Amino acid sequence: MSSNAFVTSTAATPRRLVASALGLVLATSAAHAADVTEPQQKTDKDANGQSAATLEGVKVQSTVVNATSPKFTAPLLDTPRAVTVVPQIVLQTTASTTLAEALRTVPGITFGAGEGGNAIGDRPFIRGFDAGSDIFIDGIRDTGTQSRETFDIEQIDVIKGPSSAYTGRGSAGGSVNIVSKAPKAANFTDVSVGVGTDNYKRGTFDGNYMLNDNTAARLNVMAHKNDAPGRDAVNGKRFGIAPSITFGLKTDTRVTLDYYHLNTNELPDSGIPIDGPYTTGPFAGTGTGRPVNVNRNNYYGLVNRDFRKTKADIGTVRFEHDFANEWTIRNTSRYGKTSNNYIWSNPDDSSGNVPYGYVYRSSKNRIADTRTAVNQTDLTGEFMTGSIKHNFSTGLEFSLEKTAVDGYNVVQPPGPGIAGRNCLASPLFLSDYACTSLYNPNPNDPWLGTYTRRNTPTQNRTSTRSFWAFDTITFNDQWLANLGARYDDYLTKVYVPTAVANAQHLRNQSDFWTWQAGVVFKPVSNGSIYASWGTSANPSGVSNGEGIGDNANLSVATQDLAPQKSKNLEVGTKWDVMDNRLSLTAAVFQSKITNARVSIDATTTALAGTKKVNGIEIGATGNITDKWMVFGGYTHLDPKLTDNGPLAANAAYNGNQFPNTAKNSASLWTTYAILPELTVGGGAFYMDKVFGNVQNTKYVPGYTRFDLMASWQVSKELNLQLNVQNLTNKTYYDKIFTTHYASIAPGRSALISANFHF
Repeated sequence: MSSNAFVTSTAATPRRLVASALGLVLATSAAHAADVTEPQQKTDKDANGQSAATLEGVKVQSTVVNATSPKFTAPLLDTPRAVTVVPQIVLQTTASTTLAEALRTVPGITFGAGEGGNAIGDRPFIRGFDAGSDIFIDGIRDTGTQSRETFDIEQIDVIKGPSSAYTGRGSAGGSVNIVSKAPKAANFTDVSVGVGTDNYKRGTFDGNYMLNDNTAARLNVMAHKNDAPGRDAVNGKRFGIAPSITFGLKTDTRVTLDYYHLNTNELPDSGIPIDGPYTTGPFAGTGTGRPVNVNRNNYYGLVNRDFRKTKADIGTVRFEHDFANEWTIRNTSRYGKTSNNYIWSNPDDSSGNVPYGYVYRSSKNRIADTRTAVNQTDLTGEFMTGSIKHNFSTGLEFSLEKTAVDGYNVVQPPGPGIAGRNCLASPLFLSDYACTSLYNPNPNDPWLGTYTRRNTPTQNRTSTRSFWAFDTITFNDQWLANLGARYDDYLTKVYVPTAVANAQHLRNQSDFWTWQAGVVFKPVSNGSIYASWGTSANPSGVSNGEGIGDNANLSVATQDLAPQKSKNLEVGTKWDVMDNRLSLTAAVFQSKITNARVSIDATTTALAGTKKVNGIEIGATGNITDKWMVFGGYTHLDPKLTDNGPLAANAAYNGNQFPNTAKNSASLWTTYAILPELTVGGGAFYMDKVFGNVQNTKYVPGYTRFDLMASWQVSKELNLQLNVQNLTNKTYYDKIFTTHYASIAPGRSALISANFHF
């Protein structure tokens, strides 16, 4: 998406106008709006050295929101690709505290559910393709499945369409880059304290301090706890801290050290079981395929057993040096450790219990520990060849990722000797609480079983060596070209310690090129029309032990396969209109995999399938007037399993819709400054029906959710913000698993935050 105006206004009676947020088809930025007079204008500088206009007591700052990756060699307006940038103000005004909540505002993104083999955590689908392994922090892949927080996020960049040239392996539908908060050349302290319904309590601290003329330190701290609105028993708490320091801030040579820590502790949500459809037994041929119609509060897990704990510790050293006027070299070294540890109850109906009014509590568990070491170097700059200007970026990366995936031996009564999971097979299933009532489950039932760690982890090891080069070639004021290429040398190994005699040593080595090319025509300086082509490569074992589907873990059947290749053709236009206050975008695209991994018999997998997504995105964001801001968009996808392989059982699903993908999604958020001190806003989020399986027999229905917000600037130092989420208490589902259950979204909640700025 194109660049967008970002305007903040502070009147003589100070006010922080809360604006923006919402985008499901838009590249994104937000705007603070205010009513301003027309006094004499003069030029000023803000704390970051950016130009600003000062209007006698009213400071109006107009900037451009852009992606932060050095691989983008032009502003988004002149970048021939759909890119969505979610700025920090959107996170603030929508009260989004997790990555999943923030990405609900982005067009064409849905979420997949986890279980045991597929980890619980952030698993976005971008344009129909699993991007759970394509999440980055400051341009470096964030391996290990997590549920990420927003307390240390400055903005979120979403690159859409096959984009391995930018990010490396994977990225069939796109990628997500989280931009961390970094030290600035200013002194400020922001403290926020929030309380709300469902035991919501949250506190954050963001302090930035100049230690001398060229050294700044920043500290972000967060503590949070809440129950899940509309759900029995479900709760969670988390704590995070992120200190950072930059030396040489205003000089040609800068060094930044930062550390990030987050730990979470929650009772994971077991969701609602799916009502068939049933293929065997007395109820064969029946079942709606959607979540069972029960009380939304119903929780089928066990408070006395279930848990989920995650932890992340990431340290980064970044060196930057400017030279030769427009050239910069940057080297980033990072070492990180993450863990994801849980046991939870899957509301299993593999034995046909639901029609009889019961649910089997199937335990799912995982202990995953990931360690990552990365060194990345970028060189950016510009030069001329005659009258032609080049803005280039080149770099290389070395990475090593190790993930140990273990689990628990869970002994659940009634124990061995009673086959299956049929709740009616024996009275012990009910008396030992292995089963519970479909309509009146008791989450406080006693846990009578045991669990112990297996201590037989599967060891995954992935190393990558990469280099890339990008160039935006400006021929004249009207014509630009964008070219990019990346080479990856990828090696992944897996050790599976099954029985001693049958332990498996798996290996996949791939080297591949990926490409990006586009042309931009600018009929005027504030508009562009573009056409682009890009590719991605998805090798076997791309998730390093943390995925399924296209991100499947390495196996005997896939270890000798070449990477899946996808291509993206896109035509679009971007316009900044109304004196660059309002940004309009549109794109038409096709993403296609012509060598998808499919089963050709019971034991053989081959690159013989085809998947295709055709789509349209439109969007608008910015200010209609000085007081009225609008931000919204619409995405239509036509995702088809064109060729599901020669195996008859799979070929029957040719032409079906991708799982975990909505055909239509839209959102609209608008704010209006009623008074200099008061801003109100509201939004609507729409998502079409989403299937959970390739058979298209299990699904969650579409929904529309409404949110409201209001902000009151009490004084220069104090702002109060009220958010009401899911205003109508709509019962809807935000994720569905392939077989057993759907994840129910939070019910109505209200929270108020006191935001202090010094």
